[in-house]
Amino acid sequence: MSCQSHGEVAQPHSLGQRHCESSTRHLAAAGGPVPQGSGAAGRQGQEDTLAAEGAVLVAGALMGAGDVIAQQLVEQRGLQGHHGPRTLKMMVIGFCFVGPVVGGWYKILDQLIPGTTKVVAVKKMVLDQGGFAPCFLGCFLAITGAMNGLSVEENWSKIQQDYTDALLTNYCARCRSVRCYRLELLPVLESKSDVRWL
Repeated sequence: MSCQSHGEVAQPHSLGQRHCESSTRHLAAAGGPVPQGSGAAGRQGQEDTLAAEGAVLVAGALMGAGDVIAQQLVEQRGLQGHHGPRTLKMMVIGFCFVGPVVGGWYKILDQLIPGTTKVVAVKKMVLDQGGFAPCFLGCFLAITGAMNGLSVEENWSKIQQDYTDALLTNYCARCRSVRCYRLELLPVLESKSDVRWL
C-alpha cells in the first residue's frame, strides 16, 4: 500500500489510506523521518531516474548501431567480416560512459542556464562546446583506446594524433546542425554526431 498523495491533499477513501496519512503526520510532528517519494517531488525524482536510465540505454544502443553502420556501410565488411567484439565494446562505452556522462552534463547545464529561449539555447551551446566537448572528447578517446587494448604510451600518442582533428570535425558538425535545424533540437543532434566517431 502506498502513502502517496500525488502532490495534493488526498481525501481518505479507505481505512488503510487514513492510517498512512495519520502515520505520516505523526512522524512529521514528532520530528521523525517522513517517507520520501510521495507527492510531486517524489514523482519528479522517479521521472529523473527513469530519464537517466533511458538515456543510458539509448546511448548504448546508438553507439552499437553506429558501429554496425560504420562496419557495414562505410567499411563495407559484409556480415561475414563484421567484427562483433568491436560493436560490443562500443555499446559498453555507450552504456557505461557516454550515456551517464552526457546525460549528467545536460542535467547540470539545465540547472546552470535555465530556460528555453533561443538566447538560452545559444548560451548552452557555447558552454557545451567550449567547456564540455573538449574534455569529453579527450576522455572518450582515452577510454576507446584503453578498450582497444592500447598501452598508456600508445593511447597517449593516438590521442595527440587524433584529438585536434576530432575536435575540429566535432565543431564543423555542430555548425552544420545549428544552421540546418532549430536550436531546441541541438542535444538530439549532438548525440547523433557522437555516433560518427566510432
